[in-house]
Amino acid sequence: MSLYQPEPVEISTRMRPGEWTESSLEELVTTYRAKILAMGAAVSEVLTEVVRNDDGSVSVSVSWNKGAYADEPEGGGFTNTESKVDTAGA
Repeated sequence: MSLYQPEPVEISTRMRPGEWTESSLEELVTTYRAKILAMGAAVSEVLTEVVRNDDGSVSVSVSWNKGAYADEPEGGGFTNTESKVDTAGA
């Protein structure tokens, strides 16, 4: 087991007032999420943030929260994969 400090993966953009509609915003978020998932992220690791600003602009960020270790199972914590105990008949 080695310490793994993953590079962040994020797709983001800012759009000015008039450059987006609710439907185009929804389509953009769906596209960004699909791209992150295609990179190998689990659904639970994908974070989506949409910020609507007072001036009518919007900021969209979809990122992959990879965790602290490369071999850390989804949800955190490690399992004992090196155990030589036979549990097949348990």
